[in-house]
Amino acid sequence: MTKAIKKQALGRGLSALLKDPENDIKSVEDKNADKVVGNIIELEISAIEINPFQPRSNFNEESLRELATSIKELGVIQPITVRKLDFNKYQLISGERRLRASKLVGLQTVPAYIRIANDNESLVMALVENIQRHDLDPIEIALSYQRLMDEIQLTQEQMSERVGKKRSTIANYLRLLKLDPIIQTGIRDGFISMGHGRAIINIEDLDAQTDIYQKIVSQNLSVRETETLVKNYQESLKPKPEGKAKPTSSFVVKETQKNTLNDYFGTKVDVKVAGNGKGKITIPFHSEEDFSRLMKLING
Repeated sequence: MTKAIKKQALGRGLSALLKDPENDIKSVEDKNADKVVGNIIELEISAIEINPFQPRSNFNEESLRELATSIKELGVIQPITVRKLDFNKYQLISGERRLRASKLVGLQTVPAYIRIANDNESLVMALVENIQRHDLDPIEIALSYQRLMDEIQLTQEQMSERVGKKRSTIANYLRLLKLDPIIQTGIRDGFISMGHGRAIINIEDLDAQTDIYQKIVSQNLSVRETETLVKNYQESLKPKPEGKAKPTSSFVVKETQKNTLNDYFGTKVDVKVAGNGKGKITIPFHSEEDFSRLMKLING
């Protein structure tokens, strides 16, 4: 008998143990708990309910069918993890894709690790395990982080320790939740990347965010081009520096004053005054003798 057959037989034997009302296990202190908790047991799929803490909300149908085909040929290689709720009643902690695919091929039972956990422990186990997966989209990861912080009061620093990620990485994911819902959907559907989203988040106005998002999609802009677009938008919002106001003057040369100059110099004198009160007097002359005459008048 191979190890696989022995393991399967053991799982079925423990499954029978769990169906015995006199051996209902509710805590790790109960009789036979050591035979069940942490072991792989064949559970009836009908006895397993979906985990409400599951962060994943999108399941690729094609990928799910491929997994179902693999399970049909090879069986469920990696057991799911469940927690015991009541007699012959379990809640999924992780492995929803495997459970869904098993249902697709018509399996009645599925191998599962049994855990006994309260709601908070179940939430942490489900979210932390799923966050570590590589196929969650950035918004699903961000929502998982946010839920851990909200429901079990974790700080970003504590979150960093739990999931083994830098605090700055967690902060970058959480900032994505400030994006307009349309843009969050665009990230989830793969129209734009997390890098695009991180550039757009620097804009507070949600309408401006969606305008830039539409440009990214329609013009197939790169992250670098998006960052430039955002920078130009932010520059356009800055108040333009105003030039120094030119001083104005109420000084005006009266016509009688001009006539006095004309009479004194014996020629038509040109007087110009600028807005700041500064000006110039132009005295024309017609010959050397005329210039000498004017100089005598000036010198007194």
